[in-house]
Amino acid sequence: MKKALILSSPFYDYQISVGRAFEALGYQVKIETYDEPIHPFKGLLKWRHKFANDKERLRAQSRAKYDTYIKQVYDDYQPDIVFSYNGTILLDERLDYFRQKSKVILWMYDSVQRPDRARCEKHIDHADAVFCFEERDVEYYAQQGKKAYFLPLACDTSVYYPLANQDKDIDILFVATLYTSQKRMHLIQSVVNHFPNAKILVYGWYKPFVKSPLKCIFREKRDIYKNVNIPPVKVNELFGRTKIALNIHHEQTFHGANQRLFEACGAGVYQICDANPYIESLFPNGEIGLYHNEQELLQLIGWALEENNVQERERRAAAACKIVTEQHTFLARVREMLEIIGEF
Repeated sequence: MKKALILSSPFYDYQISVGRAFEALGYQVKIETYDEPIHPFKGLLKWRHKFANDKERLRAQSRAKYDTYIKQVYDDYQPDIVFSYNGTILLDERLDYFRQKSKVILWMYDSVQRPDRARCEKHIDHADAVFCFEERDVEYYAQQGKKAYFLPLACDTSVYYPLANQDKDIDILFVATLYTSQKRMHLIQSVVNHFPNAKILVYGWYKPFVKSPLKCIFREKRDIYKNVNIPPVKVNELFGRTKIALNIHHEQTFHGANQRLFEACGAGVYQICDANPYIESLFPNGEIGLYHNEQELLQLIGWALEENNVQERERRAAAACKIVTEQHTFLARVREMLEIIGEF
């Protein structure tokens, strides 16, 4: 049996979803989850890094320690495939070492053009294939004469799926980090103000304590803004109770899709999402509501909340669910990766 070694930060447990896909394709799987930049990134080490003056020195120390550790893991396991999200903690020379006996796959969940992903940008020279969530990254590499592949995230259908006989007691649900995106903050506030009688729930860091204790303590509208992250199982449960799953992509996304696009559809909830060319190509027949500006967003929400549109709303949600579960699963993504590197 072939083996896959998966190296990842704790990226919402998506490394587990990738592992399930490899297993479904007949691989034995070992998952190594690391914390960047300190390994392990917890307890006193976490706070040491947060307040350190020379954070890059601590990162370098962490990477050196992890490099020694992961080389031993690799030598003991002897995998056929090494898969990593981003691989920020991995050294180029270690990737070259892996490639002596294994194929190396990298899946970039953040843009390689972000300043904090500068180390990852050069990993393309030390991997068998690099896959990017954002089409602009593929074009960026192409300008350098390098080949990368556009491949957005997917739905893990063992986690996100329609729940039967659920009361739709939530009108609008938004699940994502807010404080890092001015666009999200503005649009969510607009929706909250425009629909004062709707039951709206917003999960994700809004005013985190570690960023501003006073703002966190005195934050407003706690019945709406929960200011916590929640696990995937809880997200799916909430989707099952929701009429509208609102999706607002981060500013770094121009031609791609975040994980929530696929997860909400896979859960069978009607989704309203900001439009871009890629998403429009996935849902050409109105399966999800696509908006290009704030006015269109509010109009789509108003339509979806009207009682006489419930049946049509549910029909569209079911059609979107069918598209995602048939074409945009982790199994489909991993199979595509293996085909590109000649292993399927």
